[in-house]
Amino acid sequence: MAPPLMERSTNWYLPSAPMVYAVISDPRMVDNPDMPSYQPYVHGMYDPPALIPLQMMGVNLNVDCYVDTAIIVVSGTWRIHCVMGSRSCDCLIAVPMGNQGSILGVEVDLPTKSYVTELIGEQESKGIGKIARPEDGGFLKPHIFTSTIPQIDGGTNISIKIRWSQMLSYNAGRFSLTVPFCFPEYVTPAIKKISNKEKIELNVNSGVANGILCKATSHPLKEIRRHEGKFSFLYEAEIFKWSNTDFRFSYSVSSGNIFGGILLQSLYDYDQSDMFCIYLFPGSEQNRKVFKKEVVFVVDISESMQGRPLESTKSAISAALSKLSPEDSFNIIAFSNEAFQFSTSMELASKDAIERATAWISMKYTVGGSTNLFIPLEKAADMLSNTRGSIPMIFLVADGSVEDERNICHWMQKRLTNQGVLCPSIHTFGIDSIEVQMNKLFSKGLSTVLANITIDAFDDCEEIEVYSSRIPDLSLESPLTIYGRYQGSFPDNLKVKGILGDLSSFTMDLKIRRAKDIPLDSVLARRQIDLLTAQAWFSENKRLEEKVAKLSIQLATSPSIPE
Repeated sequence: MAPPLMERSTNWYLPSAPMVYAVISDPRMVDNPDMPSYQPYVHGMYDPPALIPLQMMGVNLNVDCYVDTAIIVVSGTWRIHCVMGSRSCDCLIAVPMGNQGSILGVEVDLPTKSYVTELIGEQESKGIGKIARPEDGGFLKPHIFTSTIPQIDGGTNISIKIRWSQMLSYNAGRFSLTVPFCFPEYVTPAIKKISNKEKIELNVNSGVANGILCKATSHPLKEIRRHEGKFSFLYEAEIFKWSNTDFRFSYSVSSGNIFGGILLQSLYDYDQSDMFCIYLFPGSEQNRKVFKKEVVFVVDISESMQGRPLESTKSAISAALSKLSPEDSFNIIAFSNEAFQFSTSMELASKDAIERATAWISMKYTVGGSTNLFIPLEKAADMLSNTRGSIPMIFLVADGSVEDERNICHWMQKRLTNQGVLCPSIHTFGIDSIEVQMNKLFSKGLSTVLANITIDAFDDCEEIEVYSSRIPDLSLESPLTIYGRYQGSFPDNLKVKGILGDLSSFTMDLKIRRAKDIPLDSVLARRQIDLLTAQAWFSENKRLEEKVAKLSIQLATSPSIPE
C-alpha cells in the first residue's frame, strides 16, 4: 500500500486555476528560447511526457450570473518559456471548474493561426479528413477539462479564451460562487520587477424583481453599476504576483416566502422555436415545514466499490441518517448479486434505530459477483407502496452501469407513477465524486418543502415542450428551474400548484417577462443536454440524439448575451 503522503502529493499538482502546460517528450528541447544555455547531452525520452507549467503574462476573469448559473470567461496570455526557439511542442490547457461545471468553448490565438473547440454530429464528421483525436481533449478528473494545442514553437505567446458555466450554491436565500483562481507562484514570469495586469469583472442579473444585496467577495471589487435586480463590480490592478486565492462572492435575494416567475427568450436556431424558463425559489424562511419522510437507501456493495467509494458512501449515509427527524422512517438495502436489508420493514428514525443502522452499514464489506439492481429497487418500491402523509424517497448509490438498465428504468417508471398521494422520487448518485457531493445530494432530498408540482398550462398546450418527464420537488437547499421550448405564443397566465410540507395545497401565479439580457440557452446548456441525452438513451431515439448534437453546436457558437 502506498503511503498516505503519496496520495496527497499526487493531488498537490492538480491545477487550481486555468493553466497551460508544455508537453515534453524529448528533454533535449527544454531551454530558454531567448538565451540558450549549455545543456549536457540527455539520453532517452519521457514516457508519459512531462508537463511543464507555462508562465502567465496576463489574465482577465469575467463572471456573469443569471438566475442560478454563472457564465465564466477567463482570457489570458501564456508564454512557452521552457522550449528552445528552434523546437516546438504540444501544449495542454487544463480548466478546473467549480460546482457542476460545464465547458462551453475554448479559443486559441497564435501569431500565425487559431483554434476553436467545436462539437460535430456523426453525419457532419463524414468526409472530414482529419478531426481531433480522443486524447486531444477530455476530462482529467470529473471537474477538470483538458484540451491539447498541437506543435507550437518555443518562445511563442499564446492567447486563450475559456468559457464555462457553473451552478451557484444556494442556502437560506443566499447565492454563492467559487471560481478556481488560485495560481501557483511558479507561473509568475521570472522577471519579478515587471508588473502584470490582472482584471476581474462581476455582473449579476438575478432574473427576479426582488432586491439583491452583495454579501462578501474574496477580491477588492469596486461597485460600478446598480439597477433593480442587477449589479456590476470591477477589480483591475498592476500586480507582481498572480491571485493566490479562489474568486468567491455571495449575494442574497430578499424574500422569505416561496416565489418565482417565467423568463422567455427568442431564439433563431435549428428548430425555429423559442425558450422558456420557470424558476421557483424556496425563500429564506428556514422554519418552513419540510415533509415527513420515508426513505430507503439502496447501496451498491459489489466488488468494484471496494476501498474509498464504499467508505465514502458509509460516511455520507451516516450523516444523512443524522438529518432525519424522529417522525421520519427509513431503511437500508445493500446489494451486489443479492440484497441485504437492515430491517424487514421501515423503522422510525429514533436515536437507537439510527445508531443500529450506522453500525450495520459500517460493518458491510464488498461482495463479489454480478450487480443485480432490480432486486433491491423492487424491495424499496414495495416498502414505500403504502406511504400516506409523508414523502417517499429512494436514494440509489452505485459506481457505474449494471445489466439491463433500460428495462429496469421502464419498470420503475411504471411502478412509481401515481403511487399514492405523493409519487416516490428516486435520487441517483454515481460514485465518481467525493463525499461532500453525496452529502449535498442527501441534504437537498431530505429538505423538500413543495412536492407534486404542476403547471396548469402544460397539459393543455401541444406547442410547449418541457425538458423533463416529471417536475422535481422544491428543496430548501436549491432553487428549481423548469425549462423547455415553445412555438407560437406563450400563455399569458400560468399557475404553479403543489403540496406543502404540512400537506396543504399551494397555488401561485407566475409573472412573465422577456429575458432580453439573459442568455437562457447558455445558462441552461448543461441541463438541456443532460436531460435530452437521458431521454434519447431511455427511448433509444436517434432523432433525439441528433437534436442533442445540433443543440451542442448551437451553444458552442452562440454569443454570451442574446441580441
